[in-house]
Amino acid sequence: MTYTKDPRVDAYIDGLPGWQQDICREVRDLVHAADPEVAETIKRTRQPYFVLQGNICALLAAKDHVNVFLYDGAIVPDPEGIITAGHENKTARTVAFRQGEAINAPALTAMFRQIIANNRAGGWRKLKRDAS
Repeated sequence: MTYTKDPRVDAYIDGLPGWQQDICREVRDLVHAADPEVAETIKRTRQPYFVLQGNICALLAAKDHVNVFLYDGAIVPDPEGIITAGHENKTARTVAFRQGEAINAPALTAMFRQIIANNRAGGWRKLKRDAS
């Protein structure tokens, strides 16, 4: 898969232990595969973000896992139960991956695609407001 890479995102990933690099690269490929218009950038000084008409997700490597923050306003369905934290969070939920854990690529990609569709429809804030 080919897409435009932000060298600052490369630098972030390259500075991680090998197993975290693997997770970040796989998530990066999945979010770009979800839509060819996805762009990547750095926000909050050093965090990789993936955007398309709004935030889709961000990466944050911790000591023993990698967090993927999904900017979905807790409205994107999670039928396979991959969300690990932030169930009550109003802006983002988290999927954490630890060394040796497989990424449920179909479930994560489906969530990325729904977040992108929601962004194109005005974003989760607008969708929540319109639903109430």
